Amino acid sequence: MVSAVGRPRGHAAQASWRPQRLDKLDEIDRKLLALLQDNDRLGLAELGKSVGSAPSTVNDRIKRLVRNGVITGFHARLAADVAGLELLAFILVAWSDPKVEPKFLDKIQTTPNVLECHHVTGAWNYLLKVRVKNTRELETLLASTVKAVAGVQRTDTMIALSSVKEGWSIPV
Repeated sequence: MVSAVGRPRGHAAQASWRPQRLDKLDEIDRKLLALLQDNDRLGLAELGKSVGSAPSTVNDRIKRLVRNGVITGFHARLAADVAGLELLAFILVAWSDPKVEPKFLDKIQTTPNVLECHHVTGAWNYLLKVRVKNTRELETLLASTVKAVAGVQRTDTMIALSSVKEGWSIPV
């Protein structure tokens, strides 16, 4: 069985599944990926014109890129300030007991204000990227979500004063 983005379902299937590498794609696929990352609402005719292919060929290529796990989804990016989430913060989280990790990850998965969660090297276990309204909400998120997980020993929080560059596109 295959999921909506073309990934095999089930534990055994996921263990053997690997996305196709970008360096193995031809120039047309790379152009399509660049165009779609810039604007995923372009029509098949416009994409086809840009890459020199028929719309039906472009459609087939996009379906293949999804099926092979190169494209993992199509999303609308919302303006955080319009959503009232003007504070961007990064939180480093640490613990020493490995039994803390599953509980921590379960809590983070269900917290919508945590935009990203990265397992990192060094003195910290995880780095979180969060968006909240203000420092009061940040304090609440730290107390009720991050530090509420038994075994979390310490955190270090950095508030972004401004963002010079924030992107989602991967060079192709």
